[in-house]
Amino acid sequence: MSDKSILDHISTLVDEEHRLTAGGKDPAQNAERLRHIGEQLDQCWDLLRQRRARREFGQDPDAAKPRDIGTVEGYIG
Repeated sequence: MSDKSILDHISTLVDEEHRLTAGGKDPAQNAERLRHIGEQLDQCWDLLRQRRARREFGQDPDAAKPRDIGTVEGYIG
């Protein structure tokens, strides 16, 4: 998976998130889907950060792997 394909997927998820919350729609109706989108976005951003870090330190960015939701959502900010 390339950086571009990850960014394209992020864009698609953000567009869907906006559609689900725009125009006065009740977010509670789409709460489960919005939660899932948020998790996917976190995973995508994490993978992109991994790829960039590997590249910065002379490692193969393609060796970066998506981490599970529990790991990504468990980060302390």
